Amino acid sequence: MVGAGNWGKNLVRNFYELGALVGVAEVNPDLRVGVTAAYGDVAIYTDYQEVLATDVQAVVLATPAPTHYQMAMAALEAGKDVFVEKPMTLRTQEARLLAEYAEAHSRILMVGHLLLYQPAITWMRDYIASGKAGEVQHVTTQRVKLGKVRTEENVWWSFAPHDISVVLDLLGNPKIKSVQAYGHAILQPGIEDNVHVDLGFEGGQTAHIHCSWYWPILQRSTVVIANEQMLIYDEVSQTVTVHDKGVDIQLNNRDRGSWSVKVAASEPLKMECEHFLHCLNTREHPRSDGWNGVAVVEILQKAQEVLGG
Repeated sequence: MVGAGNWGKNLVRNFYELGALVGVAEVNPDLRVGVTAAYGDVAIYTDYQEVLATDVQAVVLATPAPTHYQMAMAALEAGKDVFVEKPMTLRTQEARLLAEYAEAHSRILMVGHLLLYQPAITWMRDYIASGKAGEVQHVTTQRVKLGKVRTEENVWWSFAPHDISVVLDLLGNPKIKSVQAYGHAILQPGIEDNVHVDLGFEGGQTAHIHCSWYWPILQRSTVVIANEQMLIYDEVSQTVTVHDKGVDIQLNNRDRGSWSVKVAASEPLKMECEHFLHCLNTREHPRSDGWNGVAVVEILQKAQEVLGG
């Protein structure tokens, strides 16, 4: 495990509880002391090169995003399988190079797109695949709250990887065709706090993503519009509501009611970690593999270019 900070400590805990953690690399001495106190039987490293020189099978990177490309590539080149937190990289070309190298050398490369391991998203994916909802035409996501404001990244790069990965998953991983974006830098010049992005895909499907850390209420939701039914996932209450409604060919409204599905309580992070360990053993492609990471970074970068940066 490389990085035991804000998010890394959660990965450390999960991999330790799963019996897979053999070492932690961390440059912050205070964090190293905390890891030693909590996990006394785990090796501690201060130098990433020392980690690469060991015979450990895989590394998990929870380091700042600008370091992801070089550290992930170094691990792949050292013969390791890699789990890298989102965003996979900050540039599409770098993400593509990682995915290509992993594929060419039969390495497992997985990206921490946590929501793909959320049981509610899995339920929606399976329900859509059953055909009951009809053909999916549009997905809207909202991830807003009065949250921690970052100075090194905007809300788009901080929040949107989650929702982009879900949009792509629920739409069947289509190719991006167009990106429109609009953002507000309210608190700090050049760092957007509130962003709206519209996506168009080659098959004609569309999506809208709204993310903000300067919003009065907490809302995390995914709305799926299909030609037979509509689905709403409320991430806060962990419920999925199916609305059997739509518009017929005569443009008349149709409403057959709605029902809710209470998703079983579980920890998506644990399921994500278990999936990585499963892929290490079976050599299966992870659900959020390197190419999934490429697709997400491509949309992140295209929208940022429209925003102006």
